Amino acid sequence: MLQDNLILEHYGLNELNFDTIKSYRDRFAEVKPAHPWNALETKEFLYKVGAWGKVRDTHKEGVTLAGLLLFSEERIITEVLPQYFLEYRESKGNEEWTERFTSQDGTWSGNIFDFYFHIHEIVRNSEPQPSIASSLTEVLINMLIHADYNGEGGVILEKQPSHYVFSNPGLLLVPTDSVFSNTVSQLRNPNIVKLFSLLGLCERSGSGLKKVKQNWSLHHYKTPAIDQDVSMHRTVVMLSLSTQERQVSSSGKDTYNTSIDDSGNNFKDVEKYQNTPENDVEKDSYNKNDYSYNKELIEELKSYNNDVNSFNKEDNYYNNESDLYNNDVNSYNNNHNSYNNEQGENSSNLVNVENIDTKLWDIAALAREKKRLSPNQMEHIILELCKEKPLMLKEFAYLLERTPDGVRNNYLTKLLRKGQLQLKYPNQPNHPKQAYLFNKKDIEK
Repeated sequence: MLQDNLILEHYGLNELNFDTIKSYRDRFAEVKPAHPWNALETKEFLYKVGAWGKVRDTHKEGVTLAGLLLFSEERIITEVLPQYFLEYRESKGNEEWTERFTSQDGTWSGNIFDFYFHIHEIVRNSEPQPSIASSLTEVLINMLIHADYNGEGGVILEKQPSHYVFSNPGLLLVPTDSVFSNTVSQLRNPNIVKLFSLLGLCERSGSGLKKVKQNWSLHHYKTPAIDQDVSMHRTVVMLSLSTQERQVSSSGKDTYNTSIDDSGNNFKDVEKYQNTPENDVEKDSYNKNDYSYNKELIEELKSYNNDVNSFNKEDNYYNNESDLYNNDVNSYNNNHNSYNNEQGENSSNLVNVENIDTKLWDIAALAREKKRLSPNQMEHIILELCKEKPLMLKEFAYLLERTPDGVRNNYLTKLLRKGQLQLKYPNQPNHPKQAYLFNKKDIEK
């Protein structure tokens, strides 16, 4: 497998798409307006972000493989990676695609950066709930940064009325049964991760799919499922838009179980496929009448059904780039602030997602999507949340994806001091059920 830091000595700036580079730099400047790299010339900027490389002790230099994938064009990329292929396809559940575009159609660059933002716009416009759109783009970015671009079959996203299917070449670098609880990031393409991370689009924390699962349980959707096709060397992630059946256990707590039929197959409406660029749609190895996934996955899925009311947050950082995120975005694994759903089901720090309705989740969506918000923006979100209901510190941390200490020290304390919020138990600051209320009197003044 080719490493994405490989320097392609015979590929220079002329092999790159400057519209894509400009788009990247504009977004970088928006996220980091005061960053010194904004003043650099194109080549030096690309070197800083990992898209350009220099061979030490020689005069040789060139585009890195990561730079080629993000900033070049399909025809040039396939000179180095002949199997490279990107595709989005959508249908209404019948044999015909209602929308389909690929990296080969010649109407756009065909690189993975433009592919991401093209699909991001489609998802944002087609999914009315911001939290659902956010989860879908989270899986999309995970697929793009972890794909083995030297593998066969291409990177494919398919939308059906009842589900989304994400498929990419390359197997997981961590055990399948730990994907939704993993706290260690295993990177196949570290330079690609860096390039997307610098725009605040992903985190080097191994938390992407875990957050998606938490969001899916919040909406009562079936647990996201992962299938590893070892023979084809591919990973498939399915996100169902069907709700789970609610059952009440003997203890009175809600649990959710994904329906599994007697044959051991809970993917009877999901189509397993592989696509080769050389074949037309009808000749795809994806068989639209063959609804099956590997049965080995079922045992793994059963273990996921018992933890929907737990919540885990972990490190939110990237390679010592201290200016990448707000100062209040720190480790979620530190001592008593850990939201570890493997160890602390009875911990007072855990948030019961049943108490968090979708309206609150959507109000806080901007804070979760953008790790760099102005204090005024964050305070506005916090006040809007409190207008809906009193919230505890741990609930703020969950909704905003910030540490409890960061939320309290940087925002809540200031809002209390300004009189815009008030404590539910003002005479007992350390009350175990302490919550923050919107101060309606502040409006009346």
